[in-house]
Amino acid sequence: MHGGVDGISKKVRTTFDRGVCATDLDTRQSIYGVNRYAEKPSRSFWMFVWDALQDTTLIILMVCALLSVVVGLASEGWPKGMYDGLGIILSILLVVMVTAASDYKQSLQFKELDNEKKNIFIHVTRDGGRQKISIFDLVVGDIVHLSIGDQVPADGLFIHGYSLLIDESSLSGESEPVYTSQDKPFILAGTKVQDGSAKMIVTAVGMRTEWGRLMSTLSEGGEDETPLQVKLNGVATIIGKIGLVFATLTFVVLMTRFLIDKGLTVGLSNWYSTDALTIVNYFATAVTIIVVAVPEGLPLAVTLSLAFAMKKLMNDKALVRHLAACETMGSAGTICTDKTGTLTTNHMVVDKIWIAEVSKSVTSNSSLEELNSAISSSAWSLLLQGIFENTSAEVVKGSDGKQTVLGTPTEIAIFEYGLSLQGYRDAEDRSCTKVKVEPFNSVKKKMAVLVSLPGGGHRWFCKGASEIIVEMCDKVIDQDGDVIPLSDDRRKNITDTINSFASDALRTLCLAFKDVDEFDENADSPPNGFTLIIIFGIKDPVRPGVKEAVQSCITAGIIVRMVTGDNINTAKAIAKECGILTDDGIAIEGPDFRNKSPEEMRDLIPKIQVCFVFLILSSALKKLKD
Repeated sequence: MHGGVDGISKKVRTTFDRGVCATDLDTRQSIYGVNRYAEKPSRSFWMFVWDALQDTTLIILMVCALLSVVVGLASEGWPKGMYDGLGIILSILLVVMVTAASDYKQSLQFKELDNEKKNIFIHVTRDGGRQKISIFDLVVGDIVHLSIGDQVPADGLFIHGYSLLIDESSLSGESEPVYTSQDKPFILAGTKVQDGSAKMIVTAVGMRTEWGRLMSTLSEGGEDETPLQVKLNGVATIIGKIGLVFATLTFVVLMTRFLIDKGLTVGLSNWYSTDALTIVNYFATAVTIIVVAVPEGLPLAVTLSLAFAMKKLMNDKALVRHLAACETMGSAGTICTDKTGTLTTNHMVVDKIWIAEVSKSVTSNSSLEELNSAISSSAWSLLLQGIFENTSAEVVKGSDGKQTVLGTPTEIAIFEYGLSLQGYRDAEDRSCTKVKVEPFNSVKKKMAVLVSLPGGGHRWFCKGASEIIVEMCDKVIDQDGDVIPLSDDRRKNITDTINSFASDALRTLCLAFKDVDEFDENADSPPNGFTLIIIFGIKDPVRPGVKEAVQSCITAGIIVRMVTGDNINTAKAIAKECGILTDDGIAIEGPDFRNKSPEEMRDLIPKIQVCFVFLILSSALKKLKD
């Protein structure tokens, strides 16, 4: 009815190559809405006060305070009879106010943090150029660039892409991902890109998306009590019951003795005002036993200690939404951390390379000049062709005229290295046409592209984890750019080079190519027969203060473990630099761990400090359970 994706683009007045105009943004937001979801109103301070008053221990104390006031006024009069009850009430108020004030303050900070967390940045095409914008600035008609790991920011339609696999489990509940193409172009907000890359045109934003409609129908569930709250409530209940039993027993004994004495002296038929006062005093004694039995200082002591813990965590740049979370955090015995971007700065640069059987450091201009003189023009051209054709990075020109490289940190490092090489020699014609693209994913640990060469024929370029790419190669290029067989000695030399780079805490990637005459559009890239071009050693420095933080955790009795998908030797080098991997610790790869028996797993798990793994935890736990 609308003429397909092309027809939709005309109706929302956008084009695939230029996107929307920046001058139309306000008009589009007024017509189609803004890309924000309706949020529940913030909770007031008094709602936090009400929540704090629901504590079982405090409820028991409030009952005791009321009884103490009533009995005190009856037995001792005003104002002396108010003292005990008033003291308990003030204690309750102090606990409630400290808890409510801390939780309210943290809720405000978490609201700001949540808004910042939701403010993710996405790549769009606007005014004919690729730009990085906030998700909140997205409008209908925008051309969005999607890649692996991205959350789809709005409802839209598929324009073109490569092997786009969408995880729709958050909407449909189906765990099986769905392939999206021009035949099935619908992409929904809230879903996640599991594989591939694509461009989409935005057709709905904010509350008008399917995800927005779903969010408006959901309501939050209740919160469970923390272990400490459960224990405190249990203790308060037990103490209250014991106190009630002894108070009742005491009152019964005193009343029995009183009635016997009265019956033997003046008789039970004669009652005086002093007798009523005596009974009230007996009841006051029973109530006093209950009041004394319930520890009114316990909630206050716990609340103040947790508030102090929260303040200390805030000083360490850690926000805690609820006071009670401090005691569950305090029970942590292990911290599992990623490597890239967590322990390291995630600002990567190429530090060393291996090409034409020669290893070189590339940290200075002189090293680039040495490389320029060491390899032939054909090898140089092949290297640049492989870097620029097989990449997800892109050079964009900002509004200030400056050029910026956009992409993942690893892609940016290799792309910038390629740009630095361009200045030393004019490469041969690299005007190739991409025929097929296989984006990087964490299962294959490689990415590939098929290009058609200007002189005819086709060429696969493949880039990825060094151990994967080297296994696919049976040839290598030499200094003259000629292809020579990859003998056992050369393969051993390459493996030693990779291990050497990894031991220097460098992330290793390999680039290879394979010329083909024919290809199947539905088939994946070839599994073998490639020619190795280069090994990159990419440096990702450790963040300042990480080693001290790890040592603090170890001193406190917390074990820090690294879980990463990087090369095992690189991970071990970084772990040693951070102080995570010790002499008696174990670094193990995921497949090796999965193949262990449950008994071996139980012995290994306490000693594992570095795990080279993606998603092995669930399968390992299932194996242990079985």
